[in-house]
Amino acid sequence: MNKRTLGIISTLVGASLWGVSGTCVQYLLANYAISSLFIAMMRTVGAGLIFLVVLLARNRGAVAEMLGDRRALAKLVAFGVCGLYLSQATYIITIGYTNAGTATVLQSTSIVMIMLVTCLPAKRFPRPRELAGLVLAFVATVLIATQGNLGELRIPALGLVWGIISAFTAVGYSMIPRTLYPRWGSFAVVGLGMLAGGIAATAMWGLSFAFPCIDEAVSGGNAMGTALVPNLDATGAAVLAAVVVLGTFAAFFLFLNGIAMIGAVQGSQLGAIEPVSATVCSALVMGTAFSAADWIGLALMVGTIIIVASGCGSPDIQSANANSSEKER
Repeated sequence: MNKRTLGIISTLVGASLWGVSGTCVQYLLANYAISSLFIAMMRTVGAGLIFLVVLLARNRGAVAEMLGDRRALAKLVAFGVCGLYLSQATYIITIGYTNAGTATVLQSTSIVMIMLVTCLPAKRFPRPRELAGLVLAFVATVLIATQGNLGELRIPALGLVWGIISAFTAVGYSMIPRTLYPRWGSFAVVGLGMLAGGIAATAMWGLSFAFPCIDEAVSGGNAMGTALVPNLDATGAAVLAAVVVLGTFAAFFLFLNGIAMIGAVQGSQLGAIEPVSATVCSALVMGTAFSAADWIGLALMVGTIIIVASGCGSPDIQSANANSSEKER
């Protein structure tokens, strides 16, 4: 198997695992009294610790150097808290109100937001390809939210709100660390960022004991209610472990390894399999019923990701992505 083929497979498997992890989260929220904050904490802390072990084994110097650079450390903390932690927490909350497929599609609108953000510093209007992606993303969101009846919202209002918030946080996840990648590589940045996000997640989870209203505000969509310390049986514990190990650490590891071989732009295009994976897995495993409008919306969102990624953004981001991929090699 040549390097390019291996890179494509690694990228596809990594992105697919993100989608599968969404279904695992949906399973937990539907079958156990469990807090969304608890899942987010376990996901970021667990994956962050695994990343740290791997980093210390393969690149201890980069870890020490990054932690010793105050400006890099500040940006790393912002990435971990505002990007990795909040994007995962809001995604989990959205699943509670909707389902894994819908939550993933809503979060995927972040690619259009990123495109708009890159246009502002360059003081330019979106290109025709980017405008096409914007229109497709808007139509996809409207279809999923209204099921084609523009006078009626067909998903919970809070689900739509949290889904849009998750898309905004995904913008931070994508944009904040871009200047860190060329120097230290995406694996080290994501690994330490995940650990920083885990610390923030633990603090938020602990704060919820003193202020239960915090957990109530974000876990209202959980089918079985909420518990900051859930009572999980063997199946529940195994599913949660799969979210941490496969859906977070392995997904990031394989995806980053893949784009190091094939490049960031094609990696972003292949990442379009994530909402497909989440939707199909939710339908097959959880029996979630998706309408024709849902499937059309999904297809439009996949088209959006491919269109925007193939014409992607600003030269600054392309340069940062290229440097990141080279660093990882």
